[in-house]
Amino acid sequence: MKVRPYSEVDVFSSEPYRGNALAVVHDANGLSVEEMQRFANWTNLSETTFLLSPTTPEADYRVRIFTAMEELPFAGHPTLGSAKAWLDAGGSPRPGGTVIQECAAGLIRIRVEEGQLAFEVPPLTRYEPLDERLVQRIGEILGIPRENILDASWLVNGPRWIGIRLSSAQEVLSLQPDPAKAGDLEIGVVGPYGSTEETQFEVRAFIGGDPVWEDPVTGSLNAGLARWLTDTGLAVPPYTASQGTVLGRQGRVHISLSEGKIWVGGQVTGCVEGTVRL
Repeated sequence: MKVRPYSEVDVFSSEPYRGNALAVVHDANGLSVEEMQRFANWTNLSETTFLLSPTTPEADYRVRIFTAMEELPFAGHPTLGSAKAWLDAGGSPRPGGTVIQECAAGLIRIRVEEGQLAFEVPPLTRYEPLDERLVQRIGEILGIPRENILDASWLVNGPRWIGIRLSSAQEVLSLQPDPAKAGDLEIGVVGPYGSTEETQFEVRAFIGGDPVWEDPVTGSLNAGLARWLTDTGLAVPPYTASQGTVLGRQGRVHISLSEGKIWVGGQVTGCVEGTVRL
């Protein structure tokens, strides 16, 4: 074992410990996949990341992202959290205030500005309507009638998200889904607030088969939802989505549009610094 720098950060909240926690192992070169997965399972957080030397000069660092159960090619809150941890450990943005992250999904551009970090939304690798039988099954999982689901789409960008649109934020908040029925589905639900509310949408993320059944605040899901809602004319960036409300969190995900590209951003706070023997 080797003593390695270690940190934990809170992503998507202006108030520490009200967003989504991320564990970050620095200087992770030499660790095997089995060692990374074992440690990610042990932290029991929604994700744990490992910072390594990049394999291309185009990137500032390379990251591997693990849930308690599997490795992901990309995820949103680990992207922003890893960038924050890398910066806090002495990394410097490139000219223009950008950081380039290398991950299994490719190179991800991260913008550093005005106390926030934001990542450029990667392309969806599956983006199509759901089969009707699957929509009916999801209604059963969520405990709502089929007619309450206004629209449904695959929104795969690493995680295998299915987007479900309901008529209101209150309907999203009232959901009492059954994890025993979810299998391995990853379901993201969104509904709009009224025009006078602080945030424009409420989002919830349910991950079948994962020890962390409901994710507090989810960057990859909000990235897919932003693409979908924008393409269907139901949202016009900039807008803000809230997530984690039913879990006692205050997640705020800021969606913006720049030069035709969608960006997902939020505040990230360093909470824990130390070392880990790994």
